[in-house]
Amino acid sequence: SQIAGAKIRVTFVPHLVPISRGILTTMYVRVKDPLEKHTIWERYKKTYENEPFIQLLSEDESPQAKTVRGTNYCQIGISLRGNLVIIVTAIDNLVKGASGQAVQNMNIMYGWEETTSLNISPVLP
Repeated sequence: SQIAGAKIRVTFVPHLVPISRGILTTMYVRVKDPLEKHTIWERYKKTYENEPFIQLLSEDESPQAKTVRGTNYCQIGISLRGNLVIIVTAIDNLVKGASGQAVQNMNIMYGWEETTSLNISPVLP
């Protein structure tokens, strides 16, 4: 809202599913005027281009908890339905959600490489 200069409403829906770890979320954002999908993608790419743990997925991919399990990654998928932008994310709630985020913040605070001790391979079931 602060960046847009107007009140922005986001509907945030965490999904409760029978998985051992991970969080899937869906966010719905209505935009004033319909946007082209490439415009949204370009904005996301520019915002996250220097973020080592963000994985923007292509149009035909959906984030999956199993592919981020045991990692510090956040997968983001975006789709567009007229003036409704649908953002789906997946993280490992133990690594990215708590301990990994603490390590990442510590790395930044001490001036160390942001990815130190966090570049680990996913643990697929």
